[in-house]
Amino acid sequence: MRRLALVVLVMLAAALGACGAPQGAGTAPGGGSFESSFRAMSFDQIAAAAKGGTVNWYMWGGDDAINTYVNGFVAQHLKERYGITLKQVPLKDTAEAVNKVLGEKQAGKDAGGAVDLIWINGENFRTMKEGQALFRNWADVLPSQRFVDWRNPAVANDFGYPVEYDESPWGAAQFVMEYDSAKVPDPPKSVEALLQWACANPGKFSYPAPPDFTGSVFVRHVFYAAAGDYTRLLGAFDEGKYAEVAGKAWKMLNSAEPCLWREGKTYPESSTKLYDLFANGEVWISMSYGPAHAANEIAKGHFPKTTRTWVFDAGTIGNTNYLAIPYNSPNKAAAMVAANFLLSPEAQYEAARPEVMGWSTPLTPSLLPQDALAQLNGIARDPATLDGETLAKHKIAELQSTWLTRIEKDWRAEVLEK
Repeated sequence: MRRLALVVLVMLAAALGACGAPQGAGTAPGGGSFESSFRAMSFDQIAAAAKGGTVNWYMWGGDDAINTYVNGFVAQHLKERYGITLKQVPLKDTAEAVNKVLGEKQAGKDAGGAVDLIWINGENFRTMKEGQALFRNWADVLPSQRFVDWRNPAVANDFGYPVEYDESPWGAAQFVMEYDSAKVPDPPKSVEALLQWACANPGKFSYPAPPDFTGSVFVRHVFYAAAGDYTRLLGAFDEGKYAEVAGKAWKMLNSAEPCLWREGKTYPESSTKLYDLFANGEVWISMSYGPAHAANEIAKGHFPKTTRTWVFDAGTIGNTNYLAIPYNSPNKAAAMVAANFLLSPEAQYEAARPEVMGWSTPLTPSLLPQDALAQLNGIARDPATLDGETLAKHKIAELQSTWLTRIEKDWRAEVLEK
């Protein structure tokens, strides 16, 4: 009798647990775990498992246009089509989300984590992957991936580190320089020429202090210039190669430092601060990792209408923006559906519109249906935004994240504090 009562209690507890489990929280048709069976499921089945789920998307929140797109267009479509609630959790630094997940892992919280989706790339992705804190091998399951060329090293590798379908693309980026054409009619076409220009125009140039993302990538361009052939630096970190190039790079930056804004005694603490300096005319040259950033700032009335962009003759660094799902996300199915929608031609077109975000797409034109391709090609380009052909022709590869962390660390010692 006691045994029968125990069986009844166990069955009752299981039933109550099943009733209380949120949709998309790790269950799959047939009762197996979602993690163990999702690759055998159709996308319709994944979407069914996702229905009613909430995606807590931890992402950098420093751009109003991106925030509006995410909380408006994306959230609305996910709710209406899939019954998914999208909640943006804005961050100042992606490392905040990474540390949260790693902290949960250290505490043994292997289920029911706080984070469902992260906008991530570079060293943050590598940290999570090496820390075994990622949901693995899922991105190729998404239907929208058929429009992505995974043979392209710029997609298959995140800052030189293999992706292996552990994250999904949702945007593309390329570094551009911004200038006020009314004050700078002929912008310098190389890093060396830019630093010379700075000393010919004292106080009218600066760059954000690393580890600010934009300031960090500018310093890497100085490293590329110092190396001569930047491809020498690609691949795993090499102390010998680093030492050979770093001394020249620090010398280039230190020589120009007295010519910078406030005589180089301080640096803008963020790209946002640099943009304010540019908007106010305190500096005449700015920079961004978004080719359409200047156009967006003009449209908001922040930048002067005479703002234009350029790329160095030797090229500028480009990479891909990705989405990752933590290993302990309680809503993996819903996160996958959200990632698939964000990569869809429909969402990519909306994000590419200048009045929305003006983003570049990671989708491969030759893989798109003709109507989707025509729609993307039909987007009017602002004069402040370079054409796609020019950008593609001047797009160069990114360093592995181990180079980035070393450069950022040494910049502080060799430039800021010297």
